[in-house]
Amino acid sequence: MTVRISDIIVPEIFAEYVIERTAEKSNLWRSGLIEQNDKTNEIASGGGTTANMPFFSDLTGDSEVLSDATPLSVNGIATSKDVCVINHRGKAWGANDLAKAKSGDDPMAAIGDLVADWWGRDMQKTLIAILRGVFASTAMAAEHVLNISIADGNNAAAGNLISSGATVNALKKLGDQLDAISAIAMHSDIYYELVKQDEIEFEQPSEQDTVIQRYKGRAVIVDDSLPKVAGGTSGFVYSTYMFGEGAFAYGEGTPEEEAVEMDRDILAGTSYLTNRRKFIIHPVGVKWKGTAAAASPSNAEYATAANWERVYTRRNVRLICLQTNG
Repeated sequence: MTVRISDIIVPEIFAEYVIERTAEKSNLWRSGLIEQNDKTNEIASGGGTTANMPFFSDLTGDSEVLSDATPLSVNGIATSKDVCVINHRGKAWGANDLAKAKSGDDPMAAIGDLVADWWGRDMQKTLIAILRGVFASTAMAAEHVLNISIADGNNAAAGNLISSGATVNALKKLGDQLDAISAIAMHSDIYYELVKQDEIEFEQPSEQDTVIQRYKGRAVIVDDSLPKVAGGTSGFVYSTYMFGEGAFAYGEGTPEEEAVEMDRDILAGTSYLTNRRKFIIHPVGVKWKGTAAAASPSNAEYATAANWERVYTRRNVRLICLQTNG
């Protein structure tokens, strides 16, 4: 008997499985960069394409000397708002694209893994597009980016390459809040350069089989999907990201349409699987101020500097970018 997608997939269970497995498949996702909670899930489940995230600004001013003649002056607290995007994304597959999955012992798990792998890669592309746009925006570019690269990357000197000194100078962007940076994400080319410099520390806790890698006391995430772009005239420019836990807020909502739908063209003998997602991936403290051409921004719109504006003070945005030629 022919096994069809509709025979092995229960929509509700499949959707939950894919969401869970997506988070497990991405190095950046598992690094602590992204924080999910009930509040962001609630926002993601709301209507519209954007949502306000109001916050109280920090208190300012100096204390006053007590006096029996002059009362203390009363100060207020200012408020502002962060703005996040509610993404509406989807993808459809035909049975032929998933044919390999049907040969496994557990077809549903196999198909779920294939779809989760795809979503993991796709959402990571979105995350990196957001990072590009955020770090190119005015305040972030001025105060959160250290660019020591040159256009002629093939002739880069030591001062244009990743090094201990360059990393420390990048961390200085957050001043006395440098301890808020807990991890550093880098392209493998950067990672191997640091290995050659003997800068990567390897730890193996007694209760774990996995070796933990650290650089400057921070967890190391190696991912070749991180930016490696051609230099202006030669070579490459790499973006190495430093961040604190919860630098991005993540929420998963329920799509207005079915999250998982299946159909079959009986004349063509083809089965179809459609998966829809409604979610938030938002850099905490940097608001979206653009206008998307469609229901939610494309990755190209996310990567546009003019669509972002920092609303938190510099030291409260736990993101730093170091740009080098290698």
